[in-house]
Amino acid sequence: MQINPAFANGLLSIQRGMQGLDRNAHEIASRPARGTDEPARDLAQPLVESRINLRQVQAGAAVVRTQDEMIGSLLDTFA
Repeated sequence: MQINPAFANGLLSIQRGMQGLDRNAHEIASRPARGTDEPARDLAQPLVESRINLRQVQAGAAVVRTQDEMIGSLLDTFA
């Protein structure tokens, strides 16, 4: 079975967004606790990136949903 390029790109976008969210969560969770000698890292960057990655996942899901609806419409037309 061949996967449509639009569907494959939607899945790839979801996968990359989820990987980015995982990376952001790890960076936020590995922040040193208060009271340690390590300087606190700026958390703004991973928080902003997590919003970007969330939007990427949402966009990929929209592509997959639209592709599914298009295929459904084509099948309804030809059936």
